[in-house]
Amino acid sequence: MNLNQVKKLMERKKTSHKGENGHALVIGGSEEYPGAAALAGLAALRAGCDLVTVAAPEKVAWTINRYTPDLITQKIRSAWTVKFAKEMVKQAERFDAILIGMGITRKADKFCHYFIRKSPRPKVIDADALKGLSFKDFQNSILTPNANELEMMLINSGKEFLLPKIREANAKEKAEILQGNLRYFLQNDNVLLVKGPTDIVISKNKISFNRSGNQGMTKGGTGDVLAGLAVGFLAKSQDLFKSAAAAAYINGLIGDLLLRKKRGYAFIASDLIEDLGKIQKLEKRSKR
Repeated sequence: MNLNQVKKLMERKKTSHKGENGHALVIGGSEEYPGAAALAGLAALRAGCDLVTVAAPEKVAWTINRYTPDLITQKIRSAWTVKFAKEMVKQAERFDAILIGMGITRKADKFCHYFIRKSPRPKVIDADALKGLSFKDFQNSILTPNANELEMMLINSGKEFLLPKIREANAKEKAEILQGNLRYFLQNDNVLLVKGPTDIVISKNKISFNRSGNQGMTKGGTGDVLAGLAVGFLAKSQDLFKSAAAAAYINGLIGDLLLRKKRGYAFIASDLIEDLGKIQKLEKRSKR
């Protein structure tokens, strides 16, 4: 993936109208992590989709409203229950793509498990929504685990025998091991984006490596931005693999530019959001 390919994903017709370029639903947030859903939602808008609705607990949603006027919020007054998940599966039909997981905590496991298994809509699944599931539970989804979350999912899937090999493998070897051993998952219209020093994007017949980014990207919130970018690209393009690869690349590229701009690791996740608005100027700056 390169900057020109990212810009192509963001292109829109001169005659397009509001909503034609995608409406994403972000499900997440909690009183402990109110910023996660806000960062993800704003990143989705920066990726080029027209509208983002954040479904979050009532107090969290009001906090997001105070933080930014750019996000629509659905204020959830009930708990994260299976009953509510059934309702959200129906509501999700009107959205072009859904992001679920960041900041939601493990208290929402039953909600997440039901929603993920039952909603056929294109999805990006991140953080706590991944931790209790196996690879057989997903369809039409981009998964964005870090190393620890990947190991948890492999154990849940009965594939813990892969862990020693993966821990010792380089990026290319790791990608080949995962592609070869997760055939059912990948053939079920899913894409795996493994976050790390080298991000690995895997589909049933493609592998992409992303090496943009730096050590400053380990700060809290940068993964929420990555997931938001992925759902924003997905809501507009409906292309799982390209959306995942574009999100990894642009998130890391902006992190690299901020590293130079801040002259060190002083940048934070909200700086990524701010500089995402300058994508059209990145081509010249990234060549310096």
